Amino acid sequence: MLTGQSALVSDLKLAVRPPHTESRILGARRRTDTGETGAVETYSKQYAHAGTFRDHLLFALRHEPLDLGVLCAAFKAVGAPELKAWLNEEPTGAYARRAWFLYEYLTGDRLDLPDAKSGNYADVLNPKRHLVGVARPSRRHRVRDNLLGSPGFSPTVRRTQKLTHHMDAALDQEAAALTRNADPELLRRAISFLYTKETKSTWAIEGEEVSGGREEKFVAALTRAAEFNTGDKAELIALQNAIVDPRYAAQDWRDMQNYVGETISGYRERVHFVCPKPDDVAGLMAAWGAMADRMLADKIDAVVAAALSAFGFVFIHPFEDGNGRIHRFLVHNLLAKTGFSPPGVIFPVSVSIVRDMPAYDAALEAFSKPLLSLIDWEFFEEEHRVIVRGETADHYRYFDATRLAEYLYERVTETVRKDLAEELDFLGCFDRAYRGVRAVVDMPNKRVSLFVRLALQNGGRLPKSRRKHFAEITDAEIATMEAAVARAQAPEEDDDADLPSMKSEA
Repeated sequence: MLTGQSALVSDLKLAVRPPHTESRILGARRRTDTGETGAVETYSKQYAHAGTFRDHLLFALRHEPLDLGVLCAAFKAVGAPELKAWLNEEPTGAYARRAWFLYEYLTGDRLDLPDAKSGNYADVLNPKRHLVGVARPSRRHRVRDNLLGSPGFSPTVRRTQKLTHHMDAALDQEAAALTRNADPELLRRAISFLYTKETKSTWAIEGEEVSGGREEKFVAALTRAAEFNTGDKAELIALQNAIVDPRYAAQDWRDMQNYVGETISGYRERVHFVCPKPDDVAGLMAAWGAMADRMLADKIDAVVAAALSAFGFVFIHPFEDGNGRIHRFLVHNLLAKTGFSPPGVIFPVSVSIVRDMPAYDAALEAFSKPLLSLIDWEFFEEEHRVIVRGETADHYRYFDATRLAEYLYERVTETVRKDLAEELDFLGCFDRAYRGVRAVVDMPNKRVSLFVRLALQNGGRLPKSRRKHFAEITDAEIATMEAAVARAQAPEEDDDADLPSMKSEA
């Protein structure tokens, strides 16, 4: 038989995303089967119970990672009487008090019960199953609130083996050592290039090219990412205004129903994501900002915090335009504000995203795709607009963000070890080659740079088709210059340390 949160979804016919863990009481032994999208936990018959709402809720609190979206919908479906009866029978019970806290936290409905007078304080989330925040005592319930978010917006993150591996890798220390050991001038040039590359890539994700003015404004925003205050509505609006066409600059949160889609054959529109109703945006954004502040105060792992902040923002979609670019900017905001990225250094995450767009789409669709079947919406083709009926805000408030945190960690890891490291290596190699070539023939700077670029792109040798561009250089000199480029690509054999610097000639 089903038990726990999956049973609540089934028995109460809840319109929610299924929880990651499906628990069954069946057979004679304990077993775990893990798949791409979830896990099936099989328990022996000694765990059997009567199958009431309380039984399933108690099982979930004892044995499962909690899915707040499921619990919120279950509490609203059942109402207060079931929970009040449980608390009247077990007023000091830790599980009953945890359920009481979650009921009031998720529904906003305060039960007609006096504050708890006794009972040991218990964590709301089990730290062995979840990433948690700093525990704050709730004296009314005598529990410790260790959630990552705030009432109105509180994603959860399961403590998975993949996430634990990423967090234990201390990638921030690796990046700090990489930049600390780099030549300061090389680092400056690498960072300057990566800021521009990140900006171009964040527009490329949306199939667009960034104009000169907006590129400069976005680069400027990235350089000040550590100072950006996500809790300041005016700052978010100012950022949006800087990166969109002035005709679509926002003065406030959107007041129209937005959606994300694409045009397909027959000029029809395929809807990929239906955004929250405009009336819900202000409340969601206020709670989202409170979550971001809490994660910073609690020193939540920087990449996990960045994932919750950035993806949470784009799911709310508070503007008509510019949401995706701000979503990716927020990754840098959290990494910079927490000190995960070294001061002044950018990890070009969008560059890594562009290299594998299907993985990015899959991460977004893990949230958006199930949503289309859970809410009541209709698309009007002639007007290209969506109408959403009923209450939908809870779908955006409480969700399992584990996959999003894992995805972002993969991108940040790649961008540190590939993009940042390779750019520093490339510039070091280029400078060594430049000095070596310049020592052979004192050509103008642009001629030296052209020769080095052509040779590096061709395995260290000048392409025969480009030999005519250096007609004034002898074959012997070309061969010596090629040898200098080859040495530059193998720095352990480089003996040109005393040659003049490219910087001094620029």
